[in-house]
Amino acid sequence: MICPACSHPMIVVEHKHIELDYCAACQGVWFDNGELELFLDSFPDQTGKKHLDFFNLPEATTSEKKRRCPICSSKMQKGSLGTDPAIIVDVCQKNHHGLFFDGGEVNQLVKTMSSGRGVPIIDFLAETLKSTN
Repeated sequence: MICPACSHPMIVVEHKHIELDYCAACQGVWFDNGELELFLDSFPDQTGKKHLDFFNLPEATTSEKKRRCPICSSKMQKGSLGTDPAIIVDVCQKNHHGLFFDGGEVNQLVKTMSSGRGVPIIDFLAETLKSTN
């Protein structure tokens, strides 16, 4: 897969059936639709599913250029996740292929969501992607 941010090839990082496409050049991370479900399922009480609808995020106001989905090449929407500070992610809303986090944003999300829960995939992501902050 080619990184939607910098056009470098991405590598696959796998842990417990969750595969993330990771760009070593810009530290961006792509979650496809199925990976998002596995990520949300890693929350024991499923509260993540009630609060995180990645494909219907409010559109973010940003000067960032819209990127193309690495699967279907359609322009992705800029979605705003959270507020303190907001994480701006690129979302393939047209075909629900997935979403792209710029370097450091997955780590920011992990910190926001973990809040002492000790969820294995969150610990894995924090450790694997700690160089992105």
